[in-house]
Amino acid sequence: MQNPPAPFTSALHLALDPDLFSADPIRPWAADLLRNCARAFSERDSANLQRLLWMLNELASPYGDREQRLAYAFLQALFCCATASGDRCYTTSLAVAERAISFASTRRLALKFQEAAPWTTFGHVAANGALLHALDAVPAIHIVDVSDTFCTQWPTLLEALASRADTDAPRVRLTVVASAASAGVMSEIGVRIEKFARLMGVSLEFRAVVAPASPRFADALRPEELELRDGETVAVNCVSALRRAGTGGSRDAFLRAAAALEPRVVTVVEEEANFAGVGEFAESFEECLRFYGAYFDMLEESFPATSNERLALERESFRSLVGVLACDGRGPDRVDHGERRERGRQWCRRLERCGFQTFGFSDDVVDDLKALLRRYRPGWSLLPAEGEASGMYLTWKEEPVVWSCAWKPK
Repeated sequence: MQNPPAPFTSALHLALDPDLFSADPIRPWAADLLRNCARAFSERDSANLQRLLWMLNELASPYGDREQRLAYAFLQALFCCATASGDRCYTTSLAVAERAISFASTRRLALKFQEAAPWTTFGHVAANGALLHALDAVPAIHIVDVSDTFCTQWPTLLEALASRADTDAPRVRLTVVASAASAGVMSEIGVRIEKFARLMGVSLEFRAVVAPASPRFADALRPEELELRDGETVAVNCVSALRRAGTGGSRDAFLRAAAALEPRVVTVVEEEANFAGVGEFAESFEECLRFYGAYFDMLEESFPATSNERLALERESFRSLVGVLACDGRGPDRVDHGERRERGRQWCRRLERCGFQTFGFSDDVVDDLKALLRRYRPGWSLLPAEGEASGMYLTWKEEPVVWSCAWKPK
């Protein structure tokens, strides 16, 4: 790894366009420069865009402070926009990441992120609380887990099921709908989660199925694929999963397939951003800047500058930004990725349209979420959803970043 660059100085600021920056070296600068790059691209001002990208390349670094890292995250996406190479770049980056997947690295990254911030644990606690409430006293449970959490959510739930005071621990079947890239990792995870369940005194049967790529993602929820059995109560857990179902009608098809399983509850956790059908490039860019600005600020305050886990999380953001901003899906290298997030209120409209009604979080779940946030640094808070949305938001410095809700078929 290269040494972190020295903080840029006021002299470097003064060398830049005075309309873009002040001479104050402390003043945040990345957002101003990035917006000007986006404006030049939208206006097809190639000469100005080339000048601004050169400037961005000089200032950006994956090893610097928050401003330099945020600039670096957007640099590749903007370059792909300028060269119409987004689909090819995204596919290559994804292939490299998938080859590097291992159980050890996946587990280490997930646990370090959970220790540093509630970004993922918020969804785990909210979903587990809703599952425990909905499945109280049920003797046979089948959880269909459509998520990217690599089963880090389930030890806490299994422990809670084992400690039921008024009834025996239920029989549990856990079917994980995994991507092709993670199938190998899931087999090792399955062995470990079954061993943990035995230690807790819970009868657990684990199975992983490979989900087809969108727009056929809904096929993973066919009853014959899940091997549903009589006497089981089904629950569907969707953590960062709905956006993997494709766009538009493919997402509705997935939700209708989930409703057809007649689950007791469906838990949903998604990052709070609107990257789907935003419209003009400038509007989409501004939404990316809002969301990833908060994300990089959170990483800056949660991890040391030299943390390998922080670098890994930021590298995932580089690929996501290319997918959102530079993949138009029209060229010969078009990809169908899962980066098109929607806001909570948009998911609520979809879920209601596809046959669901809100299940709601109990007061105990809300208390558990508040207790969770007290374990982390100041800046995190809960925000109840209002208006068109239901559920709860996790906020970082008052900016909603993750949304969670529970649903049941009408």
